[in-house]
Amino acid sequence: MLSKEDQRRFDEITHHLRATDPEFVARLGDRARLRRGRLILVMTFVLWAAVPALVVLGGWVAAAMAPAVLVAATLLMWQARRHR
Repeated sequence: MLSKEDQRRFDEITHHLRATDPEFVARLGDRARLRRGRLILVMTFVLWAAVPALVVLGGWVAAAMAPAVLVAATLLMWQARRHR
């Protein structure tokens, strides 16, 4: 935790940075979006890989639910990739 003086100084520095180098600030913001997109991509692959096990363990209920879950995961992945 920063002291009040350190927090004030940090706020001044970030305000100055936003004003003088907006491209740099935008690139820093893109990192979080890229990380989120990678997580969605990995989770989509995990879901696709887990379908056979779910069908074997869960039977027809899992087999019926798997396509809906996979379509939703794939749409999230495409949306995340498009925003890159």
